[in-house]
Amino acid sequence: MDGTETRQRRPEELVLPHTLSTGRLPTVSGDGLLCVPESQRVASKPLGTELSRETTLSIGLQANTGQIDDPRDQHRVISSNLALIQVQATVVGLLAAMAALLLGAVSRGELDFAKMELLCASSVITAFLAAFALGILMVCIVIGARKFGVNPDNIATPIAASLGDLITLSILAFMSSFFYKHKDSRYLTPLVSIGFMALTPVWVLIAKQNPPTMKILKSGWFPIILAMMISSFGGLILNKTISKEQYKGMAVFTPIICGVGGNLVAIQTSRISTYLHMWSTPGVLPLWMKKFWPNPCSTFCTSEINSMSARVLLFLVIPGHLIFFIIIYMVEGHAVPNSKTFVVFYLLAGLIQVTILLYLAEVMARLMWHQALDPDNHCIPYLTGLGDLLGTGLLALCFLISWLLRSKAELDGISEPVSGSL
Repeated sequence: MDGTETRQRRPEELVLPHTLSTGRLPTVSGDGLLCVPESQRVASKPLGTELSRETTLSIGLQANTGQIDDPRDQHRVISSNLALIQVQATVVGLLAAMAALLLGAVSRGELDFAKMELLCASSVITAFLAAFALGILMVCIVIGARKFGVNPDNIATPIAASLGDLITLSILAFMSSFFYKHKDSRYLTPLVSIGFMALTPVWVLIAKQNPPTMKILKSGWFPIILAMMISSFGGLILNKTISKEQYKGMAVFTPIICGVGGNLVAIQTSRISTYLHMWSTPGVLPLWMKKFWPNPCSTFCTSEINSMSARVLLFLVIPGHLIFFIIIYMVEGHAVPNSKTFVVFYLLAGLIQVTILLYLAEVMARLMWHQALDPDNHCIPYLTGLGDLLGTGLLALCFLISWLLRSKAELDGISEPVSGSL
């Protein structure tokens, strides 16, 4: 039986596990990230003994392909990928600042050039420093996870998403304060922006060490920019609602619902991408994944490994949100709504958001793979951006419904004594 024939059969038919080995896979694949060379996608040792089945418990406690297990490849892959994210961070940081300024100008009807320079400089340097810090952290986590035999797909992505917000906001607050204190230095902010943009060719040269990374640098802009635009609509919803009384406390819950949804869908997308790299070649879907729009039941209710991981992630939604809600209530007290009605609607919103995202992750991963595109690079930006939009929109709806029900209850409470006195 040749390799192509083997790859088109289900894992269970080959008595292979539904997940991926944490063993050594020493070479770089065509997409430049955590992938497997085609010659090694089929196990050469006795099937069923080299790999072990990944259970529901192991998914909940932590399948990545191990491209950087070989020390000979580590330096080249790591440096080229770090350079890649520096280019993307610098350009997207500048575009994000420009988008924020344009949206502000549209809502206020004016454009302040002093604020524009400050925001651009703060955004560019924040994106640069945050991307570098997170890149180094992710390298350490992935290498460490591989050494301890843990699946990095289940660890690196949520840590990056969670710490990404904290690190980015902290750096942005510090840099904005610094530039605001020195706003009288006329040339400081323009020089910072120009200086970091001038470093872009250097990062491009470093990224060229790894041809697959260079390919991503040429073709990976559209998902990132479109994801930024999708997230901006969520920001508009937040901007329109945050100052109104009926949405009091929404600013506290928005990062939670968006972060949880983004983390979980990123984990699932990364796992599906790794699964496809192990069992097929870019552009060719396995026979059991030929449908672009699978039945939702097959996404959540089968014994297939991706369906199993989707269930595990879905089961984490309600406990996770309850924990965060309790923490928020302990810190903020009565500044946030705490009625049973709001809690029920909030949990329902989180469940709906993650369910939609997990199903779309399955659909988009298949579509992108069919186009010979890596789902890690082309699906995660879209899905996290959509997660922000869905999360913010559903959360606003929760606050509105809770406020309407509370107002109706208050009106009923007032009308009863009045009718009784008559």
